[in-house]
Amino acid sequence: MLFSAWKPMIVSEGKEAFDDEDYLFEPKYDGWRMLIHKHNERIEAYTRYGALVTAKFPELKEAAAAIKADTAILDCEGICMRGGRPVFDDFAYRGRLSLASRIAQAARTHPATFVVFDLLYTDRAHLHEPLTQRKERLTDVVSDSPVLTKTMFVDGKGKALFAMTKEKGMEGIVAKRKDSAYRLNQTSPDWLKIKHFKTIDTIILGYRTEPFALVLGLHFRTVTNKPVGTVEKGITPEEKQTFLAIAQRLHTVEDQRTQWIEPRLCCRIEYQDRTDMHQLHGTNFLGFLPDRKPENCVWAYD
Repeated sequence: MLFSAWKPMIVSEGKEAFDDEDYLFEPKYDGWRMLIHKHNERIEAYTRYGALVTAKFPELKEAAAAIKADTAILDCEGICMRGGRPVFDDFAYRGRLSLASRIAQAARTHPATFVVFDLLYTDRAHLHEPLTQRKERLTDVVSDSPVLTKTMFVDGKGKALFAMTKEKGMEGIVAKRKDSAYRLNQTSPDWLKIKHFKTIDTIILGYRTEPFALVLGLHFRTVTNKPVGTVEKGITPEEKQTFLAIAQRLHTVEDQRTQWIEPRLCCRIEYQDRTDMHQLHGTNFLGFLPDRKPENCVWAYD
């Protein structure tokens, strides 16, 4: 089990924040899910997909000293802090590096922290123990440091934590049943992620008809008019008809799924999640932006 690519327990989607004394609530950190394995002086880090990434994070050598057990497997979120909050793009940047010189430089300019929220193994597996017991064990195993630190959590008060994370510009919260076991590589209804919506202005690159959806784009540092997803929820029939009347004059090419148009129209959406490749999910349409210039629809690097 040790130093093998376990796949962590996956969080289900929750709809809205709630209070419940049967749950613990943690902040949701905006980074990469990681499993850290340690035995004596050896320490390794794996992504949620099983990739070994230890060499990308020299900070792990310091993290090993903060793990008091000789043997441990920790479930963590790898993050880079900036302005008092985790910045996803910073950690993703760290994860893309492969040259040793650039990794060493990035460890100084974009230092990583590993936030621990669960204990899977010490001298034996703890997967079937209730979450509250694993949290107690974690207190004895991890000594907080700038590189490795236990997550904070609150008992029963999800709404207050949700409001606090919104105020701090964080991603949201995770609700976890106190009696939940740890189920490797399974999506569990015992853990629920509840995210804040984020608003962004996008270019309309085209549309689809079955069902009707706008194809969204943004400008990035190295590419313009990059497709970043679609939106269909929130568009009224009147807005659809108005858009189609204008879009007919902007048609370019059509493929099996999409009628592409000249990138001259913009809209505002909200979204809940995005991938490493900046694909937006959980999108809702908020309105067209007739006065917005497409060149100003840029991905805001945090």
